[in-house]
Amino acid sequence: MSDAETQIKQTIENNDVVLFMKGTASAPMCGFSSRVASVLGFMGVAFRDVNVLENEDIRQGIKDFSDWPTIPQLYVKGEFVGGCDIITEMTLSGELDKLFDDKGVAYDKEAAEKIRAANG
Repeated sequence: MSDAETQIKQTIENNDVVLFMKGTASAPMCGFSSRVASVLGFMGVAFRDVNVLENEDIRQGIKDFSDWPTIPQLYVKGEFVGGCDIITEMTLSGELDKLFDDKGVAYDKEAAEKIRAANG
């Protein structure tokens, strides 16, 4: 197992919610990463952000780890959930709320409803 793979695995195991993204939650470096980080932030979800631009081994390693070609990538309680389009769809359909409920992840239900109301 490579150092990058070990680091990725440990990060996912040691944090309930992890977003592998371009940039950071406070300074996203792409629109897709910004959208997912903003949704999580607005919903009050505590998450660990991993800036893949800081380490090429992590950037490629997370794609290999998940067998998913794009970034951002969201993990909840060790499970790969998806990228920007999937997270957007899940947020608007209420599936993301259900996932957080099922996994025991705290979030602001009213904020989730506001996102749906604003985009409905």
